[in-house]
Amino acid sequence: MLFAPDLHGDRQKLSPIETEASKETVMTTDASAVGHVLPGPSDDLLAKLEGIYRDIHANPELSMQEHRTSGIAAAWLRERGYDVTEGVGGTGVVGLLRNGDGPTVLLRADMDALPIKESTGLPYASDRTGTDRFGQATSIAHSCGHDMHVTWLMGATRVMAENRTDWRGTVMAVFQPGEETGQGARAMIEDGMVKRFPKPDVTLGQHVMPLSAGQIGWRTGTMLSAGDSWEVTLFGRGAHGSMPQKSIDPVVMAASAVMRLQTVVSREVAMTDSAVVTVGTMSAGMNENVIPDRALLRLNVRTFKDGVRTRVLAAIKRILKAEAEASGAPKPPEFSVLSEFPLTRNDDAATRKTVAALERWFGTDRVTEIAPATASEDFGRFGAAWDVPAVFWVIGGIDPATYANAEEAGKLDELPANHAPDFAPVIHPTLRTGVEAMLAAAGAWICPAAASSV
Repeated sequence: MLFAPDLHGDRQKLSPIETEASKETVMTTDASAVGHVLPGPSDDLLAKLEGIYRDIHANPELSMQEHRTSGIAAAWLRERGYDVTEGVGGTGVVGLLRNGDGPTVLLRADMDALPIKESTGLPYASDRTGTDRFGQATSIAHSCGHDMHVTWLMGATRVMAENRTDWRGTVMAVFQPGEETGQGARAMIEDGMVKRFPKPDVTLGQHVMPLSAGQIGWRTGTMLSAGDSWEVTLFGRGAHGSMPQKSIDPVVMAASAVMRLQTVVSREVAMTDSAVVTVGTMSAGMNENVIPDRALLRLNVRTFKDGVRTRVLAAIKRILKAEAEASGAPKPPEFSVLSEFPLTRNDDAATRKTVAALERWFGTDRVTEIAPATASEDFGRFGAAWDVPAVFWVIGGIDPATYANAEEAGKLDELPANHAPDFAPVIHPTLRTGVEAMLAAAGAWICPAAASSV
């Protein structure tokens, strides 16, 4: 998930789960006590899933390169009786489990990791390297939590396969590639997903976030921002470092542009709106005594309104073209689109149905409405492709005691967050919570007792 967290806003904060600071907390739920129609994962299953999670975490794969991870997911589904199709949109996997007449529910997990060197210090930390989409050698780490997402869905699919008397309908498990680059959902859809697989009644997805582990956050309407990423090349004239008068220096041009871009949000977006403009890459030259002939910027934009998005993108182009002209550049900048993410919008009725199921399972103290997040996702493309409701929620992954202490000290922003090299969710209770949340949400549609009580 392209990420910039601010989940709480002015809304009620998610309360931490009570825990002893010296112990790892494992949240358990007595399904029979609260009237669940699907059981939660057994301790034996959770132990197996923990091993799978550690393995996937230690062996991350970049976007559209998830061959090992997709193979693990496909083999798992086949062993449990799913009709499995591999290679959808590249490395995507779709598993169908048909169980009589009833709704079809799409459950999605993204699989890709990030070009980051991990610094968590965990015994199962990644030391993997690879080549990114720009042809550059890079370290690889699961710094966004997609390894947890894969493990959650694997756990949920096993529970549903082993308890078919409790539900009716069709489960469609989607293990999606390339979320981080915005390629994966689009690639699966362009590979004929809508025609090749049954139309779902609802699409469901979830993401680990830097909230207290075991807590669940939701909202209706806009859940996540739109995201746009561009690559921009600024052109100059190269020269010897001792002869700047013979150059048109693209380093100075780029530096000036980056500083001026900071005014787009502060001076061109109303305080009642919001936007983010981030320059994540700035590169030029190879040697200290050579003035290069070009500089490269890669930047990312987040917005919640179409009008704001249009204005911000236009301002970025205007500023970069003006800086080039002011510098006497030999030609205008070149712009290319790296990725586009639509707004993630949750269907109102489907979200409330899902939340009711989550509250029945976890209790209202663990299921809380949150503010929109400036993260971006391509999950919504599945619902849009079939024109069916979509629901996306988030699950906390920060140790509850650590979160509570940071909250009390007013230092929540100092906690590791998605895309940071030191981010990794605590395994417990995050693992159990995610499996149970997916079971509860799916059960709202495919379990007759749950569906009739919503």
